[in-house]
Amino acid sequence: MAEDSDLERTEPASPKRLEEARKKGQVPRSHELTSFSTLMVGMVAVIVTGPELYAAMKQVMLTALSFNRAQLLQDNHISELLYDAFRIAVVAILPIFAACIISAILTPIMIGGWLMSFEALGPNFARMNPMSGIGRMFSARTIVETVKTILKSGLIGGVAAWVIWNEKEQFIQLLAMDPESSFAMLWQMTRHTLILVVGAMAVIVIIDVPYQLWDYYKGLRMTKEEVRQENKESEGDPHVKGRIRQLQREAARKRMMSEIPKANVVVTNPTHYAVAIRYDEQMRAPKVVAKGAFLLAERIISLAKDNKVTVVRTPPFARALYHHAELGEEIPTALYTATAEVLAYIYQLDMYRKEGGFEPTLNTDLPVPPELDPESGIS
Repeated sequence: MAEDSDLERTEPASPKRLEEARKKGQVPRSHELTSFSTLMVGMVAVIVTGPELYAAMKQVMLTALSFNRAQLLQDNHISELLYDAFRIAVVAILPIFAACIISAILTPIMIGGWLMSFEALGPNFARMNPMSGIGRMFSARTIVETVKTILKSGLIGGVAAWVIWNEKEQFIQLLAMDPESSFAMLWQMTRHTLILVVGAMAVIVIIDVPYQLWDYYKGLRMTKEEVRQENKESEGDPHVKGRIRQLQREAARKRMMSEIPKANVVVTNPTHYAVAIRYDEQMRAPKVVAKGAFLLAERIISLAKDNKVTVVRTPPFARALYHHAELGEEIPTALYTATAEVLAYIYQLDMYRKEGGFEPTLNTDLPVPPELDPESGIS
């Protein structure tokens, strides 16, 4: 049962899955919203430009139908009349077409955003499989689209039929009216019909847009196994990451060990901790070049002795450095005085080894703030 639940698409699509779908040209779209907005914009454009459109159509009729016998005998007169009528009609209708085209381009962006993808144009031989095509013909989505088309046609057709039936008397009256009055009445009837059809389409859009969004995100749902696999790919295989961290630690340890021969002194606890300190005139303050605990501390001490680096036993100071000084960074300000005493002792010890005299001794009670020593009992 657990394996079956892992294979069910119950998880919402991840941002990566959504981005991959966008690259393939898959975004939520509602054809009903595009049709509605285009018709709505076209209707508004027709209403706004109604007087100009009416005047242009009237001019077209006058231009196309006004001629005499002498003009008919002219070779190019009819073609010129048709050209003038066509030009007037195009100029009148062009703003409406332009508004509809802009609406058809911008409307899909409202729910799916702007997308420019050529991947969907590439060849996909899987779509050429006849069995897959038959399966798509009888899929749930195809059935839903078919039912939606039938309902849409019935609704819009019903509205149009209702308008025509209720205004049948006006249609008959048009035959007996003069052209000026018939055009005005026809315009009113057309505007009334457009408003009712757009209202009917609005009902379809209110239902279709949420459905398209739900269907889109449902189709991109993931199984729990896919989510785990994606997380593993994005975050990296734990085994590989562990190996990388191990290699990084080994590389850092090698770099640290290479700095020990350059150190001035190694302070110890004596075997729990070991910290190597280096200082020269170009440094603003002494730095910790190596530190370690237990086995690593033993390796640091052994390497220091092999390279004739002085090792001194200063338990509180070594513990404070180990816990509060970062590798490769300057020592904390609170430990400056203790560090200065240790470095002064190393300098005196080097002079004693070269020139002889009295052997120096290190102050065993170095000024280490109790709060920096984890074993002092003060935090």
